[in-house]
Amino acid sequence: MRLMLLGAPGAGKGTQAKFLIDKYNIPQISTGDILREAVSEGTDMGLKAKIAMDNGQLVSDDIIMGIIKDRLSKDDCKKGFILDGFPRTIVQAEELEILMKELNIKLDYVISLNVADDEIVERITGRRVSKLTGKIYHIKYNPPVDEKEEDLIIRKDDNKDTVLKRLEAYHEQTAPLIGFYKEKGIFKEINGMQKIENIISELENIIEGK
Repeated sequence: MRLMLLGAPGAGKGTQAKFLIDKYNIPQISTGDILREAVSEGTDMGLKAKIAMDNGQLVSDDIIMGIIKDRLSKDDCKKGFILDGFPRTIVQAEELEILMKELNIKLDYVISLNVADDEIVERITGRRVSKLTGKIYHIKYNPPVDEKEEDLIIRKDDNKDTVLKRLEAYHEQTAPLIGFYKEKGIFKEINGMQKIENIISELENIIEGK
């Protein structure tokens, strides 16, 4: 089962990816994680990525694709995988298609978790982190019971301006991807504002063809 999850920051991709990992025993592949892994392992592509990052440059698509190829070739991807946060652009999507043909694999579904922007803003700006325990809370959905307000901090990236910029970038990059994968007949949408158990049920129905 080869899947791609689309969704804005805070849409719940991480929660759903965890469910998919546990149920189907397939790995989640996010570009941030595999970049760090490639750099720490000292692979050819990892070393090239490190040079770019050390020089304050963006890691080029060629290097990203090389790292993706290395990761998809590992044994734990034989049963499938979940792509999260990649591709971000049409160019990357087209290059991913070429790579998958090389590896003789294809995506089964691209699943988008749709959540309204104002809900995303509320979800992210309401997050709080405990200075004492590192636990993550939400002032509305998961308020702390035994921690004082003064011991909770707002992460730098959880402010409204940053969230709105990330949402703007997401919509600019993702709108073309939706059309790209709709044309291929593998695009599915789920209302990400439902209860988690309802989202999980819809995911299962898509994957298992119910």
